[in-house]
This record gives sequence, structure tokens and C-alpha cells, in this order.
Amino acid sequence: MILSYLKPLFSILPEVKTPIHRQDFKEKLKWTAIVLVLYFFLTQIPLYGLSGQSVDTFQQMRAVMAGSFGSILSLGIGPIVTSSIVLQLLVGAKILNLDLSKHEDKAMFQGTQKILAIVFTVVEASVLVYTRSLLPADPTDPSLYILLIVQLIIGAILVLFLDEVVSKWGFGSGIGLFIAAGVSEAIIVGTFNFLPLASKPGVMPGMIPKFIQSIMGGSPDPSILTPLIATIVVFLIAVYGESMRVEIPISHGQVKGHGRIRGSVAKYPLKFIYASNMPVILTSAFLVNVTLMANVFQSSGFPILGKVANGRAKEGLAYYLSAPASLGDAFMDPLRVLIYGVFFIGLCILFSWLWVEMSNINAKAISKQLYDSGIQIPGFRSSKRQLYKVMKKYIPALTILGGAFVGLLAFGADLTGAVGGGTGVLLTVGIVYKLYEEMAQEQLMDMHPMLRKFLGDN
Repeated sequence: MILSYLKPLFSILPEVKTPIHRQDFKEKLKWTAIVLVLYFFLTQIPLYGLSGQSVDTFQQMRAVMAGSFGSILSLGIGPIVTSSIVLQLLVGAKILNLDLSKHEDKAMFQGTQKILAIVFTVVEASVLVYTRSLLPADPTDPSLYILLIVQLIIGAILVLFLDEVVSKWGFGSGIGLFIAAGVSEAIIVGTFNFLPLASKPGVMPGMIPKFIQSIMGGSPDPSILTPLIATIVVFLIAVYGESMRVEIPISHGQVKGHGRIRGSVAKYPLKFIYASNMPVILTSAFLVNVTLMANVFQSSGFPILGKVANGRAKEGLAYYLSAPASLGDAFMDPLRVLIYGVFFIGLCILFSWLWVEMSNINAKAISKQLYDSGIQIPGFRSSKRQLYKVMKKYIPALTILGGAFVGLLAFGADLTGAVGGGTGVLLTVGIVYKLYEEMAQEQLMDMHPMLRKFLGDN
């Protein structure tokens, strides 16, 4: 296998150590909070030597990229997600023959992803500076170009290792934590900010202060609150989608190490959004890279993907695959919005299927896990094949429907102009919901140590 040639690099790559003892709730919470504070601190460190005329290429997807334009975290989680996309496609197409249920193959996948993330960090940083999206304060000074690239690489690598710290020592993943933090900040600032901007003195930038200002001026303007209302609507729909379940009745026939438990009937829940919101993150990152590459080709004199101006695609394929700015685009250029919507939802379905396969939560893996735990379906003969038939009836359907649902919701939410971005709000709801479930389970196991042993968490 070609990845075996990368093994020597795995040993020299810096790595966050896995904890040698089981962490309790407070310790995990502490590390999650520390990483979150460090993330916000890094977003406030500006790029030295950056011109004020620089353009944010990732502006439309800034919430998903979880970075802060103009800081050393301008790349955000882009390189990490891009490396994940490439590897998932290669494994899904069987170009890389990896079985992620095996520890050795999973370790190889994670090591390769880290190497690819560093490679994409260098590439994306170089591209942004080469295309002058990030313009040096003195364009005639070659050293400033190199300095900007080095700062971007340092910031992206710090994000890579902060993500690893959260994954091993905290709750959830760093990617999810950074997205939720960035979107939450955007919502709070966009709603309540009462500090006038230097470019618009006397005008409140926050929606609520601006609305109050319009009332005091004698001309109330309810349209100011439209993005806030859209945010609330997206939030409620996303919460509803997260709470939907397909519950399969199960019974405990035999649990290894605990004897037989007869007559114990429960329900095994399968979430409607089965692949979570990861498909939306992967799709958004993929489309951002289309615009990025269009900018590269244009700067090289070959605009084969279309023309880009001020960080936004204006013509060609990149234009049709870039997110519409508002609902008005649906009336101005309905064909573009239709093509983008179909492509966005289609990619979400594809990445949903790939994520289920890569995460080892497909019908085959779940049925094996249940069978090994002594679980059976009431009224059916206890066998792995029977469990597989039942799971195959639901999991593939939920994978496709869930991927289509989050894709459609993210696409529609972006058109509404919701604060923090419709996609960002959707992702934040899913991330916070999953984080809450993980924290609640951890707290429950701390309170009942016997439950931890029963679930096999030592």
C-alpha cells in the first residue's frame, strides 16, 4: 500500500499524547475550556504586514471555516477539512484499501490526514498570498510575502493540534467546538453590538440597538430584525431535526460477562440526521476550494473555472458553485441558485454516505456491535444476519434522507441571511446538541461507576 511509505513520517510528527488514565467530567471540561480560550486568543493575533486592502476569499463560508480573517487563524479549519475530504473520497472509491474498524488502518488514516492537513496548510497559505487575496502592506517587499505565509502556517498547525487536544482530552472535537464558538460570537455581536463602526458613525451595527434607534428616530423599521427572525426559525427547525428518531425495539438476550437478562425490552434509537452535520462541513469546504482554485487559475492567466473579483466568483463554474448572498439572488439569477442548490444537496448526500462508511456506523458495523452485545429484535431469531437485515432497512435510508435534509436546510438558511450564516447556525445546533449528549453521558457515568463498566468504558 502506498501509505506504508509515509510510516517513517508518522514517528517524527508531533502528537498529542492520549491520556493514560480515565478522565472524569471536570477534567474533560477543563481542557475543553482551556482550548476554547486559546482559540479566541489566537483569533485576536493579527497578521503582521497585512494590507488593509486584503480580501476575505472565505467570507461566504467564514462561519464554517471557523477562522478569523486578518488573524493568524485566517485559514481556520480549512486544511483539516480538506484533507479529510480527499482521504474520504480515496477510501470510498477503494483507491486506498483501508478498513477503519482495524486499529492499525485507523492509525494510518489519522496519521495520513495529519500529513495532508499540513500539506494543504502550506498550499492554501501560499495560494492566498500568491493571488493577493492577502496582500502585504508593501507589495514590493518579497520578505513580507514569506512572512505572511509563515504566520498562516503557524496558525493552522496550532488549530490542528488544538483539535487533537479536544479530541483526546476534552468533549467532542475541536473542529465542532471552533465552529460553534465562531458562530455564537457572530450571533451575539450581530444582535447586540451597540458600538458604532468608524465607517458609519452614529449608526448602531447590532440589529436590536439599530431597531431601537429606528424607533427613537420616529421611523420603526421591522425589516432590520429579519436576519434575527431567520436565525430563530433555522434554530428551531434544526433542533426539531436533531430530535427526530427511528426507534427499533430490542431485547437483551445475553450480555457477555453479566450473565443472561431475559425479558428486558428497550428501544435502539437511530437519529434522523444519522451522519450528523459533518456532510455540510465537508461540502462547504469543498465549494470554498473551488473558488480558491478559480482564483489561482485566474492569477496564472487561465481562468478555466471562471472569473473572481474581490474574493467572489463572478463568472463560470465557480460562480454557479458559490453560495448565493441572499434571497434576492433567487429572483435575479434563479438558474444559478437552482444549480448551486442541487449540487450542494447532492454533495451533502454523498459525504453523508462516505462519513457513515468511514466512521464505521453503517448497517454491517452496527448489527455486529449489537449482536456481540447480546442484543436481538423481539419476534425474530437471534442472529447477526437478522440484525443486519433490520439495520439495512433503516440506516441507508436515514443516511440519504438525513444528508438531504441538512443540505436543504443549510441551503435555504443561507438564502435567508440568518445571523452567523444559515449553515453556521445549523452546524452550531448539531454541535451543541451532540456536545450536550456527550457531557450528560459522562456525568451520568461519573455518578454511577457500574454503568461505566456495563458500557465497557474503563
